[in-house]
Amino acid sequence: MLLLDGKATALKIRQELKDTITTLCHKGLRAPGLAVILAGNDPASEIYVRNKEKACEGAGIRTITSRLPATVSQAELLALIAKANQRNDIDGILVQLPLPAHLDTAECLLSILPDKDVDGFHPDNAGRLLLGLPGLRPCTPQGILELLARYGLACAGKRAVIVGRSNIVGKPLALMLAQPGPVGNATVTLCHSQSEDLADHCRNADFLFLAVGRPKMFGREMIKTGACVVDVGINRTPEGICGDADFEAIKNQTCAITPVPGGVGPMTIAMLIKNTVQAWQAHLGLC
Repeated sequence: MLLLDGKATALKIRQELKDTITTLCHKGLRAPGLAVILAGNDPASEIYVRNKEKACEGAGIRTITSRLPATVSQAELLALIAKANQRNDIDGILVQLPLPAHLDTAECLLSILPDKDVDGFHPDNAGRLLLGLPGLRPCTPQGILELLARYGLACAGKRAVIVGRSNIVGKPLALMLAQPGPVGNATVTLCHSQSEDLADHCRNADFLFLAVGRPKMFGREMIKTGACVVDVGINRTPEGICGDADFEAIKNQTCAITPVPGGVGPMTIAMLIKNTVQAWQAHLGLC
């Protein structure tokens, strides 16, 4: 069994990106800038934002964080995004989700300029992904493919089953896996809550991607022997954090598996840095 160490891989990627930033800044170019917007006082969101700030600053990205009260109005939030859109020293804008319930998440995300959409959620970037054109990609699916590529795990011609059809993970991951590329050319099945014979789909997967948010839902009876399992789930339980897979039960049945924590999560943050650097280089006319 090969343990896919997302933490170590992400650290290596972050160092590579830091080296790129350092080299260009030594040539007199400005540092990349990331605007982070956090509305409300959700404890998990605060942790995520702190982790992203620390990672970005460690890579040489200047972060400008706006912490807004839970009572912030839609107009105030949109005005803040508009200001970040106009600033030439801001290359990426990150609105931490979830937003307070009274805010319109879709309108906020749509208001971010596509070339500053480092989360890769804007319809322009989603459309470019669908058409196979260059653009900013959603961080978690991109991190998954990068992790597989770094471990030399090719999906070409293999059966890839994704459980979960969110716009953040499942749908974009399905497109990425199906497209040509080092980790693409897979035969993809996208499963969800209405899929019949879910266990049968999972047992046929050479690559199984889990993103449903149910702790230890997938045990030995749902995993093909020799499969690669990528667990996107992060579930907080009384016993601690766990994934959607029953890691201890299935690990010796797999050829490769991601741990939770320490698997996909760190890769997501690394891809946020990568997207910010990509947007920065584009704004400087370097790509």
